[in-house]
Amino acid sequence: MEGPPDPPIVELAAAMLARADQLGLTLAALIRRDIDYYRSNPLVSTDEIQRSCTANMIFVFRSLIGDTQMDVSAAEATGTARALDGVPLPAVMAAYRIGLRFMWETTVTEAKTSGVPLETILSATSQILVAQDMFTQAMTDAYRHQQTIQVLSREEERSALVEALLFRRITDTQSLWETADILRLPTTGPYVVVAAQVPTIGKLGLPEIASKLDVRDIRSAWRLLPDLQVGIVFLRRPDILRELIDVLDTVASSRVGISPQFGDLNETSEALRLARIAIGERPSSDSLITVFDGSALAIAAVSAPETMKRIGKSVLGRIDDLPPEERRILLDTFAAWLDAGGSANETAAKIYCHPNTVRHRLRRIEEWTGRSLSRPRDIAELCLAFEIDRLLP
Repeated sequence: MEGPPDPPIVELAAAMLARADQLGLTLAALIRRDIDYYRSNPLVSTDEIQRSCTANMIFVFRSLIGDTQMDVSAAEATGTARALDGVPLPAVMAAYRIGLRFMWETTVTEAKTSGVPLETILSATSQILVAQDMFTQAMTDAYRHQQTIQVLSREEERSALVEALLFRRITDTQSLWETADILRLPTTGPYVVVAAQVPTIGKLGLPEIASKLDVRDIRSAWRLLPDLQVGIVFLRRPDILRELIDVLDTVASSRVGISPQFGDLNETSEALRLARIAIGERPSSDSLITVFDGSALAIAAVSAPETMKRIGKSVLGRIDDLPPEERRILLDTFAAWLDAGGSANETAAKIYCHPNTVRHRLRRIEEWTGRSLSRPRDIAELCLAFEIDRLLP
């Protein structure tokens, strides 16, 4: 405030300060009566409301008598306390609006009773508005700061719980239920695990993915690991997986793997392993998103990696000794032949070559592996071996 305060304003402010405790009690009753949240919720006591109201009025009236300290700590304490109590900010702001009107009306009444000139009343009103605005701003800043701390704390807790599920550190049923509740996930699936490669350590592979899924009412919980951004996603409808892939396609900048669906959060760790494997698969289209094939053959191929690698090498035999490009052509031809139901003509159309070329490549597979494509057992072994080769590095 510039210059010394007017003596009539000082006298008016002193008179109001003398009544601050009683006025605070009256204002607290008004707030409790007129604001739905405070009327129906006893979480914030009337004594607490009164202390806040009295502190507000003391701050405003001291500013009128020329207090240059302008200590807003009481406002900051109120903002922090209301955020911790979970009082909605609109309800707090409504209380402050009632408080401002109450202070102005009681001050004007006191001024008229004391014969204070109109010019002095107008000057006091202006100063009350300035001081109240400063007090309210300090409260609001403290409220939002505390809210930010709480949000970050909850996110840290949620993130830590996701990691605990991913690495199987939570196994008993009660803890799993409590974890699901904190993560805002149902206690039973279907779920999938989404694993996205990250550009560098500490950078997100799927920026703002949680909020983008929330907009579509797709529940998820996420954790950033050194090499992956990983999420547990609840599929509340059969078509949600397609919608999830569409969202991932819009934000992904590197490879993303999705596990098969699973029903129990206790299976999250295994789902993460399968999502990691899906990242390493060759994409079948231009999309960066790969969903792990949940077929029995695919699951068997990755169930015991070291053992399966030995089996695959044993079955493929000398094919592994071929130049990489030649080896890949044989593998792709065999996969296409399987997809075509064993038809050389349909396989040829699919991979854009002559049917005789397909037959020649299949004979080479038989020669190099010692297996016959006319014997079901041999075909089964080859199917498993090729699946192992596709899924395991």
